Amino acid sequence: MLAIVAAIVFGLGFLLDLLDTQIAGGISGTTFMLLGLTLLALHQAGIGTASVKSYGGWRGGRTRR
Repeated sequence: MLAIVAAIVFGLGFLLDLLDTQIAGGISGTTFMLLGLTLLALHQAGIGTASVKSYGGWRGGRTRR
């Protein structure tokens, strides 16, 4: 999920850099790129990803055959 958000932030930063504009006086394309790198680092650290417990593949009980 964080990787998708990072891709969107990178896209916004790229557009701001191409247009050479700033938002609210101080937020430029570089700010969005640094935010995107932070989100990618969090994604690589495992934050915001699905855990093994939430998979639901194992029901927790034994089945008899």
